Amino acid sequence: MDPAVRLASTIADPLVCQLLLPVEATPDRAQAEEELLARLVSFRGENPPLSYETLLSLARELVGLAALAYRLPPEDAEPVAAVLSRTLWITGELDTTDVQAVRLGPQDFARKLRSAVPGADRELSPDTAWFHDRLLVTVCLHLLHHLIRRSPVLADRMPERAHRIRQLIDLNDVEAVRGRPQPSAVDAEFEARYARSIAEQYNRVTIYGIDLPNPNTPDSWSLDATYLSLSAEFDSPDRRADHSDSGEPVLPADRALGGHERVLLRGVAGSGKTTLVQWLAVSAARGALPPELSSLRGRIPLVLPVRRFAREGFPSPEDFLRAVRHPLADEAPDGWVARVLTEERGLLLVDGIDEVPESERAALRGQLRRLMRIYSGNFCLVTARPSAVEPNWLADEGFDELALAPMSRDQVAAFITAWHTAAADDEGKDHQRLAEYRDQLLSSIPLYRELRGLATNPLMCGLICALNRDRSGSLPQGRKELYEAAMEMLLQRRDPERRVLYADAVKLRRGARERLLRKLAYRMLVDRRAELTMDEALEEISRHLPAIPSTSGQGRPEDIFNHLLLRTGLLREQSDRSIEFVHRTVQDYLAAKEAVEQGAFDMLLDHAHEAEWEEVIRMAVAHARPAECARLLGGLLAPGRKGMQRNRRRLLAAACLEHVTELDPDTHARIRRETRHMVRPTTLEGARSLGWVGPIVLEMLPEPSSVSDKEAHRLAVTVTRINDDAAIHYLAQLRNRASLELRAELARGWRNFDTDRYAEEIIAHLDPEGLYYPVSDRFELAALRKLGGRARVQIVGPFTPDELLEGLVHDQLTHLWLAYDLGVPMGWLAAFPQLTTLRVNPRLPRVNGVPDGVRILA
Repeated sequence: MDPAVRLASTIADPLVCQLLLPVEATPDRAQAEEELLARLVSFRGENPPLSYETLLSLARELVGLAALAYRLPPEDAEPVAAVLSRTLWITGELDTTDVQAVRLGPQDFARKLRSAVPGADRELSPDTAWFHDRLLVTVCLHLLHHLIRRSPVLADRMPERAHRIRQLIDLNDVEAVRGRPQPSAVDAEFEARYARSIAEQYNRVTIYGIDLPNPNTPDSWSLDATYLSLSAEFDSPDRRADHSDSGEPVLPADRALGGHERVLLRGVAGSGKTTLVQWLAVSAARGALPPELSSLRGRIPLVLPVRRFAREGFPSPEDFLRAVRHPLADEAPDGWVARVLTEERGLLLVDGIDEVPESERAALRGQLRRLMRIYSGNFCLVTARPSAVEPNWLADEGFDELALAPMSRDQVAAFITAWHTAAADDEGKDHQRLAEYRDQLLSSIPLYRELRGLATNPLMCGLICALNRDRSGSLPQGRKELYEAAMEMLLQRRDPERRVLYADAVKLRRGARERLLRKLAYRMLVDRRAELTMDEALEEISRHLPAIPSTSGQGRPEDIFNHLLLRTGLLREQSDRSIEFVHRTVQDYLAAKEAVEQGAFDMLLDHAHEAEWEEVIRMAVAHARPAECARLLGGLLAPGRKGMQRNRRRLLAAACLEHVTELDPDTHARIRRETRHMVRPTTLEGARSLGWVGPIVLEMLPEPSSVSDKEAHRLAVTVTRINDDAAIHYLAQLRNRASLELRAELARGWRNFDTDRYAEEIIAHLDPEGLYYPVSDRFELAALRKLGGRARVQIVGPFTPDELLEGLVHDQLTHLWLAYDLGVPMGWLAAFPQLTTLRVNPRLPRVNGVPDGVRILA
């Protein structure tokens, strides 16, 4: 189904222009640059020229014209017209200005109007509601175009937005006449082949520690069987403003993308950014996207891993496939990608901005900016590590910012269960003990702080599962120890257990394997690369073989390289025979160890303020001997750097303390002295970005009693992102403040800590006035019930109605906020006699079956 209901300007203009007062009857724009829409529409105020009855007639005409092309059943036309007229009528009651409306654009402006009349369309069927929503977007487009044409001030203040709206009008007019352009037979045939190749290429994910039956394949698994939807939250200020009373809810990441055309996704290494990109690509290629992402259906996934073109810069459309070495690059029809983008059918997935050196990111942003201006209307997702780019890095291009949240308890449990289910199909001999290993982890992770602190993303959870199995339930403590154990498992014990020790003539022990891999990783670090060509890898190995005696007589450099590629599971080969490490974290770990071995401390310090070197510095400190460690940390504190670079280096020094094995007391004391009270974020974006520092940030905060409510809110944003129960003590000193904004942030932080302790020390003490208490899993629901329930509850996790009926206190609940789609009618709410208000997140599907007397808000 076409994702838009279009009306040509020649048809729509005579009707839409009647919604606005004549220009001569509106305020003088020379005196006021912004004007409330309520003062510009023709159907509000005293003696309005347009009555509600006339507005309803106009709505009937608009519906009738659109219904001809979209085959709306005749019996549905009147209900749609009634809802459309009520939705347009609310324009006269909003405090939105014309400038704000144009800045929102037709999609978001239409969403704002719908949110202002919640429940107006509850009687419409899903298909009819779809028709109404798309028609409303088209009417809003024509309305905004009228505002721009009659008010030059708007075009002067927002030239790019005005240009974009004119582009949409032109596209709308063309497609209203001819319909959505259909690809030629040649393009269509290629697109079918391309879709199959994307579905095959990206339907494999790495699950660390699971061996496939064929020992000559890398450790990967079907995306279909293992995809786990992670959680995310929007970071953009306008989103937060809409939900200031309880904060933007944490949503499944794939669902949070719904309704957005451009998104910058932030996430730490191993958090699942690339897996989400793969899932989007595969789902789009198969036509299997969920209803929440219906706006992306019919789009062509164009996956652009930045590491493939980090040196050359962002490719032009004609070079997209060649730049990422897609196997069908030479078979694509001439100009195919450009046609896809011109027709607004593209699903651009730009993965890993942090793979580009910091000094070159501005240039890449400029190239991406030009692409998005020329080919607007295509969906674009850009991923990056949290500290790789500053807040609002792409805000001027209309990108919303989405941050992947740490895995919740239920997500960790689901991952562990899925991992052990997948492991049952490998060639291991311990299948009868997998259930024991699974249950041991499920019970251990909630109990032990060190494990909880590590099990926050899929990469670390996978390593924990693999090592728990490999060591028969004996897990290492700490990140460095976890990585070292993983290296031992993969480099020394992997082949014997897979019965492939003598599969080739090369027989290298762990030490030799690791040294050669370290050389490759270090070469990538020095060259600021994420991959090497085959020739470069062979050159590097050839250069170092003479210095490793155990490799003597083992074969040619090509034989040694193939042994590393096929036997370690840490390298993978691309279709063009370039090689890369299976994960950037593995590359950073090995490169850091080699840097310490070579004494390259000056090089490390020269780059310490750059985000892409952060993990390397941390691991270098972990590998370093005491004197070397003091040199590194002292260098981070050394004067000479200014502003943000100096602050970042000092924070990094503090963050490294958790990895230190031995450090002289003077250096340790100096770090704590120089970073004490230095964490006072001035913006919410800055507060969110401090999570990378780790638990040591708790020692850098000001005394809670010395800060204002606004600053206390920002500090709570930082501290609730520190996955350490010591944070609860600090948060407890903020719990008695009256600020709703602060109380909401404290309530939202519940999911990141031990459920019962946080409930006792924080949740139980928050003033309930106006506050929605979020529950994300059954443990929080039970804890809230134990506290006697609350009047306002926000559902931010996957519950069934039966679970909510059992867990919520019936005679307490007055306000329920759904931030998670339950997927069922709302008739079960009749069990709550005091319930007066149901709030539904605007990004969720419409609810139906709501009992009479319950007001719906959006």
